Amino acid sequence: MGHARPGRRHALDPLDTVPPYIAPRLEGDRLYGRGACDAKGIAAAMMVAAENLAAKGERRVDLLFVVGEEKGSDGARLANQLPATSRFLLNGEADRESPGDGDQGLAAGHRAHPGRAAHSAYSHLGKSAILPMIAMLPELEKLALPSDPLLGATTINVGLIKGGTEANIVPDLCETELMVRVIGEPAPVKQVLEQWAEGRAELEWGSYTPMQRLRTVAGFETGPMAYTTDVPFLTRWGTPLLFAPARSTSAHTPDEFVDVGELRASVDAYERLTLSLLSTS
Repeated sequence: MGHARPGRRHALDPLDTVPPYIAPRLEGDRLYGRGACDAKGIAAAMMVAAENLAAKGERRVDLLFVVGEEKGSDGARLANQLPATSRFLLNGEADRESPGDGDQGLAAGHRAHPGRAAHSAYSHLGKSAILPMIAMLPELEKLALPSDPLLGATTINVGLIKGGTEANIVPDLCETELMVRVIGEPAPVKQVLEQWAEGRAELEWGSYTPMQRLRTVAGFETGPMAYTTDVPFLTRWGTPLLFAPARSTSAHTPDEFVDVGELRASVDAYERLTLSLLSTS
């Protein structure tokens, strides 16, 4: 990665992916595999666009690739300590073929429900931690959570449940990890969830990524993005923009793919976006 001079523009893309590894394969017009659309395909498009611009004599563009975006944004936090002087930061993400005008924030919650262990033959002597948790989780869909005209509704995903040790032991602990996509400050959402869990479970809050309002570029269709990015942790790298080069919403799924035609077209889109930004005073 090169250090930027004033007036330069950086293209940013995370290189890490979620597990498990899925080998790449080409079927018809679709390239399948882990990272196809989120986000190794994007990195490839950025590199080709930068190569094309360099071949035309453009020397004001750098590439920044980071890791850790899927969990904690460690790479972005470290990159923000570098002496960056770029005016714009164009972040690549998966989802839709247009620049984003806003992305949702992220709050990770961790819930533990205590119980009391006992031999399953004498279950009346114990207290299951799993059964009350199972009863509570469906209530999440009925909670009144904030919404935004641009970014949509707050969403909660129950992504992980851990509980018990053996089938013949009354479970004394059940833990659930929640992923909350927030559309503003997290305090109102936290208040709702604290009231929901009060007296029934302990609630811990993990990392938080703020919601972002992003710059847009004339001539490109825009829309809100329902995910979070590394952008909030790269405050020293210039005015942020977000461009998703493909329409695939298959990220994080066993059938993750990117349309090859859209991926090739995104190279041109990255070039046009870059030249448009570099032409601004």
